[in-house]
Amino acid sequence: MSSVKNIFSIKDLENLSGIKAHTIRIWEKRYNVLEPLRTDTNIRYYDLSALQKLLNITLLHDYGYKISKISQMPSEKIPLLVQDIISSKSAKNHAISSFKMAMMNFDQKLFLDTYNDLLSEKSFREVFFEVFIPLMEEIGFLWQAETISPAHEHFISYLIKLKLLVNTEKLQSKAPTNEDKIFVLYLPMDEMHELGLMYLNYEILNSGYKSIYLGESVPVSSLIPLKKYFNNIVYVCYMTVEPTNTSANAYVKELKSQILEDDSTIWLIGRSAQNVEKSLLNSKIKVFENISELVKEL
Repeated sequence: MSSVKNIFSIKDLENLSGIKAHTIRIWEKRYNVLEPLRTDTNIRYYDLSALQKLLNITLLHDYGYKISKISQMPSEKIPLLVQDIISSKSAKNHAISSFKMAMMNFDQKLFLDTYNDLLSEKSFREVFFEVFIPLMEEIGFLWQAETISPAHEHFISYLIKLKLLVNTEKLQSKAPTNEDKIFVLYLPMDEMHELGLMYLNYEILNSGYKSIYLGESVPVSSLIPLKKYFNNIVYVCYMTVEPTNTSANAYVKELKSQILEDDSTIWLIGRSAQNVEKSLLNSKIKVFENISELVKEL
């Protein structure tokens, strides 16, 4: 396990648990719920077992257990109590914590066990909206805060992609029932964040439409030939970091001049899309704030 990050600062614990470092220190001193380790140079740190314990304590605290009571429990009782109180209401927070532990340990089995437990109670759509989207948002923050490495992000993203592919494949075997338009889904050049686009593909297929999934880093020139084969195309472009904030307007102008015709429309979504000037938008070019808003449009 030498490749696994197993030493955490109190700031790491704050980022992963959502509990402020000041509060964690109070819980340590007053209730002795965690016992930090120390390096040879007397620097405090925490191991994976401390992280797991804090995540469990956080869940219990969120659901009404006082820290004073939790601190009196034997350590082995805490995870058992967590399992006992999990319900449809609390499954989201518990699952996110479990997925974080799976990510930190590069533990594929824990990921699969947590996912299968969720799927026994929820639909795939509910799992994605209630758990995977908040999880990926948190992971983005953890990466920016340098609590996790790019390897952690790639590991968990890959496992989520596998679940998206499995569920999408089930829909691809069915003939389209809505034939009034064709959806072309892609990421612009140098854009690599694909999970949101993959989920939109799932929703579009689930709504009975035909989709053409082009994937990541697609130049505008590759979109043009599709107009020879299909009418009423809806181009769905997911813009997370590319094009950049300063070049988003120029990119939309290029799309407008190259692929926008009377029977086609362009749907833009993602963080960068929110920077497109409203003067460039009309009934043929739309910007969606989030996945839920776009799905409602289907």
